[in-house]
Amino acid sequence: MKIHIEELDEIDNKIINLLADNARMSFVEIGDEVGLSRVAVKMRIQALEKRGVIEKYSIIINPEKIGNTLAVFFDLKISAQDLNAVCETLKQVPQITKIYQMTGDTRLHIHAMLKSNTDLEDFLKNQIYVLPGLLECSCNTIIARIKDNEQIRI
Repeated sequence: MKIHIEELDEIDNKIINLLADNARMSFVEIGDEVGLSRVAVKMRIQALEKRGVIEKYSIIINPEKIGNTLAVFFDLKISAQDLNAVCETLKQVPQITKIYQMTGDTRLHIHAMLKSNTDLEDFLKNQIYVLPGLLECSCNTIIARIKDNEQIRI
């Protein structure tokens, strides 16, 4: 998938795409691809980092290779007075990979990786249903990933 950022020139966009495909690419390899010297590539990448366009370099772990095959999304409605405490509690749960506060009535959108339906049942009973101020909970599992762009933080 190609990333295109309107505010960047063609070369910076090429650099971003190369790094998105392989963040371990050397300045020399990138320079060969975009037609710049190693030093010029380094300066451009440092400028992108300084501007905050590039926040960090990371790895992507395949959850199936470590036994977590069930990706689950939870939408929770939490009472306003319990929202901060619930967020702090959920941040400590290792199976939870993402937590977003959404517009609406103190809504949280949560992503978790679990091993099985039995784990999901236990997770709901022991982590979700016990939350203070829980007003509503919906739960959906992923059956197929159609588009999953990990290179851009949402």
